[in-house]
Amino acid sequence: MAEKKKEEEIEIPLVLEKVLSYCLKDAKERMEKGEVVLPFSALAVGETLFMEQHDADTVDECFAAVRKLVEGATGAQAYGFCYDGYIEADDHKQYDCVIAQGGVPGDEYGHAIGWRYRLEDDKAVFRGEPIYVGNCLNYMQSMEDIALDDEETAE
Repeated sequence: MAEKKKEEEIEIPLVLEKVLSYCLKDAKERMEKGEVVLPFSALAVGETLFMEQHDADTVDECFAAVRKLVEGATGAQAYGFCYDGYIEADDHKQYDCVIAQGGVPGDEYGHAIGWRYRLEDDKAVFRGEPIYVGNCLNYMQSMEDIALDDEETAE
């Protein structure tokens, strides 16, 4: 009998989880209306979420624009970067997926989550709930950790 893999517990900082979830929800709503989602970022600064679209000629230019924006964002508690892409599943098939990735100051890695969809009549039909895609580069890795601990925010 094959032994089942234990799911490892992934802990995403709360502020980052909220930013990434917001990005996915925003992209999902637009795609369900048949709109094209251009890559965009969200920076959490205090109680405000600053959104910026990144329309570049290449994928590399787009990621470079986000990196530049995030690295200059002093005082930001988290960032998210959302785009329409794909994931490769365990069955080695590629699936359309809107992806949000981001990080918080000082963490070694960022996190990426996604929401799989399929196109029907030029509109996206989303499947299930968002999934954890994996860890990723964190453009805030070298920034001072200014985010509050969950314990401090609960008081």
